[in-house]
Amino acid sequence: MQKSQKILVTGGGGFLGGAVVARLVARGDRVRSFSRRFYPELASVGVEQIQGDISDPCAVETACKDIDLVFHTVAKPGIWGNYSEYFKTNVSGTQNVLAACQRCGISRLIYTSSPSVVFNGKNMEGVDESVPYPEKFHAHYPKTKAIAEMRVVSAAKEGRIKAVILRPHLIWGPKDNHLVPRILAKANRLVRVGDGKNLADTVYIANAADAHILAADKLAENPELSGKIYFISQGVPIPLWEMIDAILKAGGCPPVKRSVSEKTARRIGTICEFIYQKLHISAEPPMTRFLAEELATSHWFDIQAARNDLGYVPRVSTEEGLRRLETWLRGIEKF
Repeated sequence: MQKSQKILVTGGGGFLGGAVVARLVARGDRVRSFSRRFYPELASVGVEQIQGDISDPCAVETACKDIDLVFHTVAKPGIWGNYSEYFKTNVSGTQNVLAACQRCGISRLIYTSSPSVVFNGKNMEGVDESVPYPEKFHAHYPKTKAIAEMRVVSAAKEGRIKAVILRPHLIWGPKDNHLVPRILAKANRLVRVGDGKNLADTVYIANAADAHILAADKLAENPELSGKIYFISQGVPIPLWEMIDAILKAGGCPPVKRSVSEKTARRIGTICEFIYQKLHISAEPPMTRFLAEELATSHWFDIQAARNDLGYVPRVSTEEGLRRLETWLRGIEKF
């Protein structure tokens, strides 16, 4: 990638988007961020900022003017909420980015998807990118991300844009504003679901950002990569509950002691969903079917394609990442 190019990062003030922006700025790229609010930390490093909502096609097109490459990281995560809100951000927002890219003559897009788009509620062990989408989704996030992913792939296959789709799994690390805070906030209420032996992939934030930069560079070198999908992770799955305990330890909290069976958790999740929907409760239920399945099953993926095509190698180990996370959480140093 030539340094004369200008790059747009949607969600440049977010966890992943911010890490991608930092990489781009460090190597001398000209960067623009599109987010709903202004971020002083981005302004301090010379990042141009445009405020707007990803569901507003006019705002997205404005952000895409005079841009050569887009990293689309914006998404509405979570396991509960109105389907329309998930669709508006994850599907309509992505469609707006695709349309703006076409109108503004942008040739390349790196789209951040999620392995949850293929999660079928059962063990997924070492599967590769050929695994199909499930017949039914138990949460709005994976369903809308799957729809958006399919639209990006279609646009690439039709030649409307050159795009690479990345599926980083459970991103974590310093500055995390989703996974780590959720775990720590529930430290005293967490209950292990299942036997605790289920393996899962995660990916440290620096490695996830590296994968995005590599994808952009490799796509520029080899347009034949357009339309391809890649799982991104640490490359070595570990017991999910061991990872949760490690994050708790980094935050100075005790490990999870109590446990329930997956069957019990699913039953509780079904009841919670029914009650919350019936009473129109907007808060997230303590358990859902999707969450029970996610916490009790193995979900780890073959990243050989990313290694081969993108040259992706997770340079920060899980152990080192946890040390950095602990340092950050304890306020000794910011990364």
